[in-house]
Amino acid sequence: MTTHSSPIGPLIQSFFTQHLQLHKRLSPQTVASYRDTFRLLFQFVQEQTKREPVTLRITDLDAPIILSFLESLELRRHNCIGSRNVRLAAIRTFFRWVALRDPGSIDLATRVLAIPLKRSEKKIVQALTRTEMEALLSAHDLSTWQGRRDHALLLTLYNSGARVSEITGLQRSQVKLGVSAYLHLHGKGRKERTVPLWPKTGRTLQAWFRELEGKPHTIAFPSMRGTSLSRDGVNHILQRTVARATIGCPSLRERRISPHTFRHATAMHLLQSGVDISVIALWLGHESIETTHIYLEADLKTKERALEKLAPSGATAPRYKAKDEVLAFLATL
Repeated sequence: MTTHSSPIGPLIQSFFTQHLQLHKRLSPQTVASYRDTFRLLFQFVQEQTKREPVTLRITDLDAPIILSFLESLELRRHNCIGSRNVRLAAIRTFFRWVALRDPGSIDLATRVLAIPLKRSEKKIVQALTRTEMEALLSAHDLSTWQGRRDHALLLTLYNSGARVSEITGLQRSQVKLGVSAYLHLHGKGRKERTVPLWPKTGRTLQAWFRELEGKPHTIAFPSMRGTSLSRDGVNHILQRTVARATIGCPSLRERRISPHTFRHATAMHLLQSGVDISVIALWLGHESIETTHIYLEADLKTKERALEKLAPSGATAPRYKAKDEVLAFLATL
């Protein structure tokens, strides 16, 4: 058992190797996010105390230093409130682990766990229009290997609403082509889901995979060197595409477009096509349907259709009259 003055190193090591990977079985992406949080935290503490992280003890990470760290994320690194809260969530998870491993640190852990998440303004999702999406998907030079790859990648991203990590890690074996074409995706929290492919996407991927036959790798969208694309690599492809598409679609110039924007566009366009919100939640791999409700809140067309069903102000709404004999009888009760 550790004590409240024990070095931080062994606790951090057991937190990552035992708790996160063995007990909670978090995805590699989540573990990487936690890792980055503690890298930033230890760098900050080192700046403040002039002590190497290897010499730190659990008592050096009390609530005041954690609060200072969170403040520095916003002021010095210009992180948004959402990013701040993600870092705090990782720190909270660590201190819940500390409280279990070391009862003598419960008071310290309680102080850190009492740090609240910061509330932020809830912004409405700004999705690309269908015209803007078509401009992006038509902007590639299909006479080049790179252009064909970029087109297949962005079309698949739009069709599936996949997260960037799901696309960069996609293997050709996860794409099932045929009469019923679909993707088999591995999402957050080790959740798996299948997403159907449009005929156009299926044909595009079939042609693209023929170009990859005989390659030593099994990656669906490799880099020029045959390795997996990074998140920054996908974003670079997208920004290069946006620059070309803006020539024929000037409205793109006013947009802040990231790979995640495609996920929003997928959800919004499915909603506008009349797809039920619960199906969209399954499509995107949302754990809770409440997460998907942001698209209902943002979709003006759905609200306009609802408004059309309301009687105008001052008009008498028609009264329902039962035509069925059974319903007519019930109405008399």
